[in-house]
Amino acid sequence: MKLGFWRFIPAGLIFCLATAVSAQTPVVAVAANMKGAFEEILQAFQKQHPQEIKVVYGGSGNFYRQLLQGAPFGLFISADEEYPRALFKAGLTQAEPRVYATGEIVLLAKKSRQIAWDGNPESVRKILLEVKKIALAKPDIAPYGRAAVEYLKAVDAWDEVKTKIVYADNISAATVFVTTGAVDLGFSAISLAKSPELVKDYVVWPLSNRLYQPIRQSMVLMNQSPAVLAQLYQFIQEPQAVLILQKYGYGSVK
Repeated sequence: MKLGFWRFIPAGLIFCLATAVSAQTPVVAVAANMKGAFEEILQAFQKQHPQEIKVVYGGSGNFYRQLLQGAPFGLFISADEEYPRALFKAGLTQAEPRVYATGEIVLLAKKSRQIAWDGNPESVRKILLEVKKIALAKPDIAPYGRAAVEYLKAVDAWDEVKTKIVYADNISAATVFVTTGAVDLGFSAISLAKSPELVKDYVVWPLSNRLYQPIRQSMVLMNQSPAVLAQLYQFIQEPQAVLILQKYGYGSVK
C-alpha cells in the first residue's frame, strides 16, 4: 500500500514545512481518509489549472489546531463538520463550511487470518472480543476514530476491548497497522479499503452506519486563500469530482 511521504511526518514538522513552502505554493490540508480520492481529483483539476499545489495529509484535529496557530493552509478538507465550523466561528474562514461527501467506517483484516464473519453486530462483537489487538484512529483528533468508538459502545464492546486498542494518529495510519500485521484487525474508512492495493489480500467488513453518528465531511476556504484554491474548492463540488468520490465509496451530500 502506497502511503505518501507527508503522512508520516510529525505534526510540528508538517507545520514548519508548510510554512516554508507557503510563500510560493498554495497548500491544502486534507483528511487522511481522502488520500486516494483527492489525488485523483487533484489530477483532474490540474488538467485545467496546472499551477502547483502542495498537499498535506493527516488527522483533521491536528490540522484544526495548526490552523488556530496560523498554519498557512489555504484550503482545509476535513473528515467532519465540527473542525471547519469551529474555524468559521473563530473568524478564520471566508464562509461557512461546505459538506462535500459522507463517509463510512469498516473493519479490515488480512484474508490469511481467516476470521469468521456473518455481518450482524453480535458477530462483530464476538470477533472483537476474540482478537488481541485492534487498530483505531485517535478519537480526540480523528472523526473516523470517534465513529469507531461510538460503534464499539453501540455493540456493547467498548469496555471489554479498550485495552486492546492500538491508537493511530489518523485513519490511514490505523489502516497501515493492519497491513503491516501490527494488529489483528482495524477500523478503516471505506474509501481506503477500496484501494486496489488492499482488495486482493484483505477482507473488508461493512458496519451498520445506524450505530454511529453520520460522518459528514466538510471543507472550508481560509482567509487570504489563493485564487487557485477557491477554484479547487468549487471543482470538488462539480460532477466530475463527485463521481470520483463515489468511486471511492463516499456517499452523496443530502
